[in-house]
Amino acid sequence: MQQYLVITAIGEIVPRLMEQIARALRDLGCSITESRMAQLGSEFALITMVSGTWDAIAKAEDYLPRMGRDMNLALHWHRTSPAKPIKAMMPYAIDVVCCDRSGVVHDIAKFMADNDIHIQDMYTNSYMAAQTQTQMFSLHMTINIPTNVSIAGLRGDFMDFCDRLNLDAIMEPVK
Repeated sequence: MQQYLVITAIGEIVPRLMEQIARALRDLGCSITESRMAQLGSEFALITMVSGTWDAIAKAEDYLPRMGRDMNLALHWHRTSPAKPIKAMMPYAIDVVCCDRSGVVHDIAKFMADNDIHIQDMYTNSYMAAQTQTQMFSLHMTINIPTNVSIAGLRGDFMDFCDRLNLDAIMEPVK
């Protein structure tokens, strides 16, 4: 029976770091099931779920402290299980762009929570607009909307919410 482990890693960006992590996990008998990796400032950040037999996962748990020391990574890991299928939900994508300011993520997350909408994933980025040198902010999220919720009503409420906060947004089905 497959076992699962979620691992987070943060460390300085160095060449071949992802290859070294993937090789170490492979050599332990683990398979990378899901992962997200990003450069955040001058740091490398990884969150991954690995699977393997109970002994491969146990070996990984024993090896991870050494891997952290050898690769100069802050590591954390936790046993988990695969996600349960989400039934009676419709996946939608949301993209938001606005002038960068504090609280945008909170405001959007609160709107979703207040409307019982599940956030599947979210990516944000701050950047300088090329033409105007204005500090901008972008957000992409995938949400799961219960099938009993009116899409038109939710979209209308979300667009009104975005208009009040001066957010440029789109909401469309994931195809």
